[in-house]
Amino acid sequence: MHGYYYDQNRVYPPTEPAPGAKRGRTPRRGPGKVIILFCCTLAILLVAAGVLRWVGGTLTPRQAVDHSDDPNSWSGGYDRDEDQEDDWDWEEEDVGETTVERAPLGGGVTMTLNARPQSEPHTLQTIYQENIQSIVAIWGDEGNSYSYGTGVVLSADGYIITNAHVIEGCSAVEVVLQDDSTYEALLVGMDLPTDLAVLKIDAQGLYPAAFGNSDEMQVGDTVAAIGNPLGHELRGTMTNGIISAINRDVDVDGYSMVLIQTTAALNSGNSGGALINEYGQVIGITNMKMYAYDDTVEGLGFAIPTATVKVVVDDLIRQGYVSGEPTIGITCYTVTEELAEEYDLPLGVYVDSVQKNSDAKAQGVFPGDVIVEVNGQPVTTVEELLAMKEEMSVGDILHLRLWRDGAYLQRDVTVMEQYVP
Repeated sequence: MHGYYYDQNRVYPPTEPAPGAKRGRTPRRGPGKVIILFCCTLAILLVAAGVLRWVGGTLTPRQAVDHSDDPNSWSGGYDRDEDQEDDWDWEEEDVGETTVERAPLGGGVTMTLNARPQSEPHTLQTIYQENIQSIVAIWGDEGNSYSYGTGVVLSADGYIITNAHVIEGCSAVEVVLQDDSTYEALLVGMDLPTDLAVLKIDAQGLYPAAFGNSDEMQVGDTVAAIGNPLGHELRGTMTNGIISAINRDVDVDGYSMVLIQTTAALNSGNSGGALINEYGQVIGITNMKMYAYDDTVEGLGFAIPTATVKVVVDDLIRQGYVSGEPTIGITCYTVTEELAEEYDLPLGVYVDSVQKNSDAKAQGVFPGDVIVEVNGQPVTTVEELLAMKEEMSVGDILHLRLWRDGAYLQRDVTVMEQYVP
């Protein structure tokens, strides 16, 4: 069963006490031998029976098996891997609020995209040496677990780019440089629709990456990816491949992403890392890969193009959020015919979580609700809901018909501007 996936795993570091024990500060020494599990916070119907996963990760001991064949795989959705195999609970724990301390805004830093050089391509060895000092490790404290991922240095004074899903739900974040120096990070801003975030550390003399213009890339161009697959112990791993597709459309959680597809190998922990062209320029921020649990899938990774990254990052640094993005304020899954029959649900869009301060929350939309109609039209997939939302503007009203515990309810929800305070 093929699909795309966002991978956000949870594992406790080996020095972490058992759940319920007193928790002290855990040194960032890496996860040791960990079980790779796949968890996500978003939903999508992209291809028949597909699953998208982040390539970031979290560390936790209660996930002792890979749930790739669990009902949580959601035919047409995401594998959430929160419960034991064959013990699936619709009332899964939502991703917590992101409470990382905020950084001051308006630092004056902007992202510069450099033109493609008219020179000979660099060797892979040269590309690695040019970029490795610009790659950092990200550790996020989620309370009873840690997330891990990768970041790319934007400026010498400590601005770091990573994926939003790497730090989503965290209360604190640390950045580890290549020399093993560790810094507490402040959150400049994060944007869930584009899966981008900017952090700030109190450091000087860092090595900013050279960013290229992703619009100049073509299918067949050589690329390399540098990141931290599986966490600390494999930091700074480089893989290489080609650009497989430009402008690959992906609909995620009611948002539309346009991504670069690549054959460069990406794994859990690569989220927020660099996709680099043959001239040593970062032309994408890696964030997802394709997964299949009934077949072999190789060389299908994805990255956010720098043309998108620049717009988002500049907005985040200037004002902490991206202007003008309409949102309903929910994360959701498609209820397929198989799931509807097995769990006695109507066909529709299952609400997995509701964003704090959204009008959906204010109007009484709850996790577990199934959206069956929008503005009088039947809705059976996330794609259909996305298409309707994309035709709306901030301030417009969505008339939702919901199924909840065997009864149908009406909720009128105002489309709001995406903003993470």
